[in-house]
Amino acid sequence: MRKNILFVLTDNQRADLLGCAGHPVVQTPRIDELAENGVRFSNAFATTPICAASRASFLTGCYERRHRFTFHTPPLGRAFTDASYPAMMRAVGYRTGFIGKFGVCADGIEPSLEDPAAIEMMFDLFDNYEHWTDEGYLVTQQDGSIRHLTDVTGDKAIEFLRSCATQTDVPFCLSVSFNAPHAQDGDPQPYIWPASESHLYSDVKVPEPANADPAFFEGLPAFIRESESRRRWDERFSSPEDLQRNVRGLYRMISGVDRNVGRMLDELGRLSLSESTVVVFASDHGMYYGERGLCDCWQLNEEPLRIPLVVFDPSFNRDVRGSVIDEMALNIDVAPTLAEFGGLLPHPMAQGRSLLPLMGGRKMKWRSEFFCEHLFDRADIPKSEGVRTEAWKYIRYFEESPLHEELYDLRKDRRESVNLSGEPLYSEVLRKMRERCDMLGKEVA
Repeated sequence: MRKNILFVLTDNQRADLLGCAGHPVVQTPRIDELAENGVRFSNAFATTPICAASRASFLTGCYERRHRFTFHTPPLGRAFTDASYPAMMRAVGYRTGFIGKFGVCADGIEPSLEDPAAIEMMFDLFDNYEHWTDEGYLVTQQDGSIRHLTDVTGDKAIEFLRSCATQTDVPFCLSVSFNAPHAQDGDPQPYIWPASESHLYSDVKVPEPANADPAFFEGLPAFIRESESRRRWDERFSSPEDLQRNVRGLYRMISGVDRNVGRMLDELGRLSLSESTVVVFASDHGMYYGERGLCDCWQLNEEPLRIPLVVFDPSFNRDVRGSVIDEMALNIDVAPTLAEFGGLLPHPMAQGRSLLPLMGGRKMKWRSEFFCEHLFDRADIPKSEGVRTEAWKYIRYFEESPLHEELYDLRKDRRESVNLSGEPLYSEVLRKMRERCDMLGKEVA
């Protein structure tokens, strides 16, 4: 009998913002429970740190340079939607559902697909509710009451699970995509949490972000200092009061998601589906929360690239449960992994690899580097590409004149505080990383 699959994705949640990842403040007991009984990937990354491109990569298992979708591009091609994990699973008898923020959208509302019929090929239920309401996080119900969007998403997921309980001979693959903890752009209070989390973190003092000294920011190139990342920092984190208020709000939003993950897990238990359901938790990309004097994603530093990734399979044995896997996992690995959980081979178009062998404890040759990129065409968000190895990070802003490069020794400088690209001592490392970036960029296209 095929396993059921519940794939939960959040928005803009950096890898460290989980209790099980060692965060000293954020309370995520239900996701921690999944990690305690499953596995957590400590080095998981988005290959492109922006929601449209990354979500297309989660869906298809392909790099942005291959699927060619981000904001303001042509629609995602039918060849890629046909190769997506929900299309594959639906084709072999899974009941597939999508609830929440789809994100593979040109304007944030309607899916941007080459063939609109692709939605029907992928999903039996497609409920893009989070983006066809213009109310933001506070949603008016039919009786006039207000319900938080995170809770509405949880409600809809539970409704889908209940509908599956009457068809126990049909496996399901449900993708639940929370808009939280994404800020509500343009709102004076950008981080809007459910009322049930209002009591949390009131007495917490948020520490100063890494590399937040004004002198560090002034050392960045002008095209970064004048970018959208700085404008959003000015809106959200420019004063100590804003930092404390907004980061506490962010933490509350994450705890609200965690509570709704718990609601779904509890419902699986009530429906006697816990022992047949794989649960995967991830986020589309990370984010700056004031680090480097910046805000939001888009750049290839560690904060935007790193994502949480937790996998629970009820069939994991005791030796596997609670383990932390240090090998590099990528967003493009999720589609092949979900396919294999469903008893399928990864689609030939997928560029990622199934993570199941790592979770089984098999010793095998695994990646030691990956290519990363950001190709969104917007004047105030500079394009970039790079390579992240176990020891080094290389970034180049290839449209800037002169070309701007960054090189970091991650063994000594995890915060990427010292750019070594101009140091003669590291010229040979720089040369090799340039060549590797050229090669990998061509390989993934």
